[in-house]
Amino acid sequence: MNVVSLVGRPNTGKSALFNRIAKKRVAIVFDQPGVTRDRVTREVDILNRRVMLVDTGGIAFDKRVTRDPLDEETRSQAALAVEDSAVCIIVVDAREGITPLDAEVIKRVRESGVPCMIAANKCDTADEDWRAHEYDRFGLEVFPVSAEHSRGVDTLLKRVVEVLPKVDEAEEAAKRPLRVAIVGRPNAGKSSYVNRLLKAPRVIVSEIPGTTRDAVEVPFTIGSGPEARRYMLVDTAGMKPHTKMSKTSVDNLSLFRSEQAIEEADVVLLVMDPIMGPTLQDKRIAGKILDANRSCVVLMNKWDLAQEQGITETKATEALRSMMPFLNFAPVVYCSNKSGYNIRRTVEAIDRAAASACERIPTGMLNNVLVKATKKTLSPMMKGKRLKIYYALQVSTNPQTIRLFVNDPKLVTPAYLSYLEKNIRARFGLEGAPLRMFLKARERKSS
Repeated sequence: MNVVSLVGRPNTGKSALFNRIAKKRVAIVFDQPGVTRDRVTREVDILNRRVMLVDTGGIAFDKRVTRDPLDEETRSQAALAVEDSAVCIIVVDAREGITPLDAEVIKRVRESGVPCMIAANKCDTADEDWRAHEYDRFGLEVFPVSAEHSRGVDTLLKRVVEVLPKVDEAEEAAKRPLRVAIVGRPNAGKSSYVNRLLKAPRVIVSEIPGTTRDAVEVPFTIGSGPEARRYMLVDTAGMKPHTKMSKTSVDNLSLFRSEQAIEEADVVLLVMDPIMGPTLQDKRIAGKILDANRSCVVLMNKWDLAQEQGITETKATEALRSMMPFLNFAPVVYCSNKSGYNIRRTVEAIDRAAASACERIPTGMLNNVLVKATKKTLSPMMKGKRLKIYYALQVSTNPQTIRLFVNDPKLVTPAYLSYLEKNIRARFGLEGAPLRMFLKARERKSS
């Protein structure tokens, strides 16, 4: 898939233009330099061409611009984005005019050899288009646009599509990647995990809490050709408790992006610190995964450090299951980003969870399991009556959903429903996949 990157100095409106092209609020927009640090990516449709759109952090060669200790890492991510691009859009602020930093960014992008053009942003009316012509001196195509008002954006995109190399659209459409959202508390090791998996510094890693602010999408492929397994890793901002969040819009938007990433994922990877966790905040995050009915894998990260403190897998698993029994269906993988221990197993667990969510359960086999379960353990008596299950049917997958036709739904207890779920899982597996069961009243027909 072709990549189109937006680059430029801080606060020129790259994220606003990214959202306008994506037709959705994906990148965080805030009137403060340095909000975007990592590359934020999104598959978008531009005039019937499917591309990977990339928003980069503002490139600053002087820390006084953003006062951000991660400026160097932000520049590195922007440079990598340019290298991967089929077309690069350099976004400038037409109202402020050419700055030395604009000239430096344009110079470096041109030296990369990637086809590029200039989007002179904040030309809100035709009377302001003259500001864009100031950039003609660089010898690149210049397009006056207004990301805020969507002015001139269509003309810019038409030219982008003309420059893009041709691809087989049918073949590209068949390569939908598995979306994997990587969530957890701040500094749990989410970004380090992505970098270890890709064996490259794809996202910024720092001991500074809150380094990742946006949901960063990273393509990842195992193998090649028709048998290749494709993933879209979504590295999210650390999800803080509301009591520890600052009052800035950035924190609130970061939390919203993380929650949105969970809802859009095929599989959610919950990253935890076995030395600290499971914590109350881990439990809250797990609750959001459950509410979204997403498949889940628990990754106990930093396992090398945990072992040094005498923590065993048995102890860690017991603590996890005790704190979060509602997540018992999720497999647990103990790994270390530092040493690479069990990193491959995390991908295998993700694959199994995704497959479990889509597994078809034969109706006959499902009913046989429930008949045996109800004979082995009768449902509890309630007001002189017992729950009777007449028939069961899998009504949908991803999430797995089963409808039970019974005499009276009010006669079921949570404990008995949990018992039935355990029997279904024991027979069909469904590791990592949530299972929903709905009861519907139906009178047994007399013969």
